[in-house]
Amino acid sequence: MRREILTMLAVLTCQPAFASGGIHCSADAGGVTIDVGGGVTHGMGGPLFSFEGKLEIADKAIAADLGETAFAREHVAQYWLDGEDLRLLLYREREGDKPHGYVELTIQTTARGGDDGEGFYDGRYKLSVFDATEENGGEGVTVEREGEVVCSAE
Repeated sequence: MRREILTMLAVLTCQPAFASGGIHCSADAGGVTIDVGGGVTHGMGGPLFSFEGKLEIADKAIAADLGETAFAREHVAQYWLDGEDLRLLLYREREGDKPHGYVELTIQTTARGGDDGEGFYDGRYKLSVFDATEENGGEGVTVEREGEVVCSAE
């Protein structure tokens, strides 16, 4: 009986360790600044266990509360990280009693490859900001931007 218990303890304590790492994406051009990232586990499908970031858009057509948007883990609608691709879909709706509005940010990147590019991803982002402003009779106004983005993963 004692031997069985020791064997069971040995099996339970000798499980492989799952390390953690992180992802980070940024862009800063054309009046759009993106800085987002989070923690990722390297096991069990590589889920995000934390996430935060900020998006700033310098455009007078966009309301201030949508032009500076903070993201958290609950705003990650989709996430994909494999050896070749890193993709994120972030979505956040306006809070409070103002008219409906949202910010949707899609990031699609591909690994650089090579020894000096390991862990780095280059690609593009697409940004869509919708605001059902009262100034235009409640009709929605959508502002779209896109550009280059750089990401890293460890």
